[in-house]
Amino acid sequence: MRDQPASSLSESLTSRHLYVKYLADTIFISLRYGMERRHLRYLLALSEEGSFTRAAERVGIAQPPFSKQIRDMEHEIGAALVERLPRGAVLTEAGHAFVARARAIEDAFAAAVDEARRIGTGHAGRLRVGFTETGIFHPRVVACFLRFRQRYPGVELVLEEQLSVALVSLLREGRLDAAFIRPPLPTDDGWERRAFASEPLVVAIPKGHRLAARRTVRLTDLRDEPFVFYHRRVRPGLTDTIISACERAGFTPRESQIVTKIPSALRLVAAGAGVAIVPASMSRVGAVDLRFLALGDRLSAEIALIWRKDCRSMSLPGFVAETERVR
Repeated sequence: MRDQPASSLSESLTSRHLYVKYLADTIFISLRYGMERRHLRYLLALSEEGSFTRAAERVGIAQPPFSKQIRDMEHEIGAALVERLPRGAVLTEAGHAFVARARAIEDAFAAAVDEARRIGTGHAGRLRVGFTETGIFHPRVVACFLRFRQRYPGVELVLEEQLSVALVSLLREGRLDAAFIRPPLPTDDGWERRAFASEPLVVAIPKGHRLAARRTVRLTDLRDEPFVFYHRRVRPGLTDTIISACERAGFTPRESQIVTKIPSALRLVAAGAGVAIVPASMSRVGAVDLRFLALGDRLSAEIALIWRKDCRSMSLPGFVAETERVR
């Protein structure tokens, strides 16, 4: 799932266009004429003040060197920019044309400085965050995205839904900045990890199941039930948790179907393929043909926020701070 507001993207492109245009214009002027940005400011001040004395005071230098700088500019350009009057100064036609371009360059520079400052403080730019298809059902994950949008409206938040193993790969490749994943977590060096949420596991059964009248069951009640399981290559943590708990309860669960995604498991349960053990947040899917029963064995599923230590996103610290505020 990609979330790229058109207005945010347009503003970002416009700002970058202004920045590139400023650089191109400034470099051209500097190389061609040996001018610096201060020369543009001098002429802008003179055009607005209409007086060499007031303009010099405004930019903070004495009038004689200020007047010399203006004359040097005219000499380099090869055209008179200012008409000197007994009581002030006015721009010539060439001066008006030059000032119009100079003002555009100054505005672009101010925009570039503002964008760089906002990106550097984490209030602009782009942040790419991944989540699992089950994690997005957890209210705290949703609350994090909402809080971050409200606190940092200038940051383009790009969201990516994948399985946990795929999210880890995207983080390794630098294609994501952070991700909410289910265990197991990567164990090699180079990672930052934050325990984010823990939720109970529940049993999903068809509405007409023999246990449908119950509110709580134990694993031993499921001894003779076929289980809808998950591929270990994509959900090793959840699969191992369920199998280990069943074996501690004295039986090996009987596998009826194997899927990669939990929503698919729920649809198979509704179709009578067996029972499934899922994170409690999945009960929010609101399926009328399913019942979700509490597990007396108290199994839990974890969600963690992870990111690479070498992640360079300036917006990531703000996002991590918001996740720590969500309860």
